[in-house]
Amino acid sequence: MARERVLVAMSGGVDSSVAAALLVDRGHDVTGVTLKLWGGPSDSGCCSVADVEDARRVAAQLGIPHYVFNLADDFDAHVVEPYVAAHAHARTPNPCVECNRAIKFGVLFERMDALGFDALATGHHARVVTDARDRPRLARGSDLAKDQSYVLYMLERRHLARTRLPVGELTKADVRAEAERRGLRTAAKPESMDVCFITRGDRVDFLAERIAPAPGPIVDVDGNDLGTHDGTARFTIGQRRGTGVALGERRFVVDIDAATATVTMGRRADLLRASIELDDVVLDPHVDLPDVVLAQSRAHGDPTPARVHRTTPTTATVELATPQPRVAPGQVVALYDNELLLGGGIATAG
Repeated sequence: MARERVLVAMSGGVDSSVAAALLVDRGHDVTGVTLKLWGGPSDSGCCSVADVEDARRVAAQLGIPHYVFNLADDFDAHVVEPYVAAHAHARTPNPCVECNRAIKFGVLFERMDALGFDALATGHHARVVTDARDRPRLARGSDLAKDQSYVLYMLERRHLARTRLPVGELTKADVRAEAERRGLRTAAKPESMDVCFITRGDRVDFLAERIAPAPGPIVDVDGNDLGTHDGTARFTIGQRRGTGVALGERRFVVDIDAATATVTMGRRADLLRASIELDDVVLDPHVDLPDVVLAQSRAHGDPTPARVHRTTPTTATVELATPQPRVAPGQVVALYDNELLLGGGIATAG
């Protein structure tokens, strides 16, 4: 591979630290950048002063320049505010996906281009490969237990052609061993949580400070009253614990009606759905969809065989081979052809 000018997004974690080290080893002109995204409390190992210092120290050890970009306003506008708004409308968003979409492969990708870099690198466990037509495609990381292709489902060919994912070929154990061998200070650093702007266990309080209370009834699938709640934002589809309802048998949240603030509880069978409606669909128009794809509705969930029917350029219906628990509106459903990512979309309330 020819020598490239590569901008590496260094979070202060072990994966991006090793990604930068591997690119230096390959002879590229590497510059590290850490994004300052959140100024509020967080215990997730993301966006803190310590993370910036960890990234700076690793960059110094590797002998590469390091900068800090303050994108807090962009992060608030494109990640935090939509996260709060989604919960206010009884949706369950994935802020990690939106951060990748709007910040890392949005604002930062554009800045990378404007500054004259050839490529952007991250520490994601995924791989950019080429197909038989020499087109860049995204594939699962070699360590399936740590695969992060799901949160990159929205990447288009223009992104993939200029994205480098150096740790995608390694297992997590390999990454830590490599960091330890090099004496990097991030070698044993714990992994961060997805919701980097909320302290552990504080989601309900975080949302309560930003969303007006929406008390309402809790009912069963037949409409029988089971109690009341003080806000729909504390619930998500499939939730079993913390509902405030004790019925002597397992019940799950099967529906949330934001308009009436009604939460419906049911048995697991009431959660099952034979299809998923998707909006904001991203699929490569130059890649033919196979008859059967694998649909994955959680970052590390088990994929399910399915058929995809495009209904409009931005919507689709995913027909599942066997009924599965309902996907919460707002969650990503990523679509695969074996290990190759085809794209995906956002589950609707349909």
